[in-house]
Amino acid sequence: MSVRMATVAGQFYESTYKGCLQQIEELLPRQPIKLPLPEKILAGVVPHAGWVFSGDLAALVLSAIKQKQSVDTFVIFGAVHTAAARCGLLYDSGQWGTPLGTIDVDESLSAAILAQAPSLIRADRSSHSREHSIEVQIPLIQYLFEKAAIVPIMVPPISAAHEIGKAVAEVIERTDKQIVCLASTDLTHYGPSYAFTPMGTSRDGIRWAKEKNDQFFIDLVLSMQADKLVESARMYGSACGAGAVAAVVAAAAHLGAQKGQLLAHTTSAEVINKKFHQPADDSVGYAAIIFGK
Repeated sequence: MSVRMATVAGQFYESTYKGCLQQIEELLPRQPIKLPLPEKILAGVVPHAGWVFSGDLAALVLSAIKQKQSVDTFVIFGAVHTAAARCGLLYDSGQWGTPLGTIDVDESLSAAILAQAPSLIRADRSSHSREHSIEVQIPLIQYLFEKAAIVPIMVPPISAAHEIGKAVAEVIERTDKQIVCLASTDLTHYGPSYAFTPMGTSRDGIRWAKEKNDQFFIDLVLSMQADKLVESARMYGSACGAGAVAAVVAAAAHLGAQKGQLLAHTTSAEVINKKFHQPADDSVGYAAIIFGK
């Protein structure tokens, strides 16, 4: 059985069993989430930076799901940072390994998805070997959902990204399993390090990146405009995983969600200021969003 071993443990999150557990427990909400949550959560959007920056937002989404329901399988739509792709790339069999152990790939669901949309999604385990956007979610899932399996799908920012999500949802609605879809993305990468400073390099530029550029993308997500997300992110530089988000919004809409709910929105600049009391010249946006019915 193939095992995709962790490649960013020790970089994006702690690499030892004890250290990973302790970090997760520090990230989880201290109290039950008191925001009004939908009766059933169908999908979510989580960030994928190092846990010190955005792990608490990913933990918030997964905690909200845990608070409402059990989950048999998470379909995780990931960004594509490390491979050239013109379709969805599905890790279709085997296991993924993290410092907390292994988690199974849901092979029967993977096979059904591949059969449903052979022109949109293909099996490709090797392309997942260096991609971190899905990996950083796995230990959180292992901790909160001990028996859950996963279906990892990298989704590039292509015009058909929302069709990938719809095809996956068509498979989900035919199964009796409890399945939740996740999309992994960060938002605007602003500052000299990212060669993106359309509003200058002052605090005002970083504020614009969050309050205007991020927010425009978030509003499209919340209003379920899946077919506009990839082009919007391409035009405004507002998300590195726009294909993944388009897929999850389309899947959620097909399964009955009518709008998204923003649980939290922050930036690396805000985190650095809060945790380390330092200013930052660069900033990356992070959002925690759920979809339910």
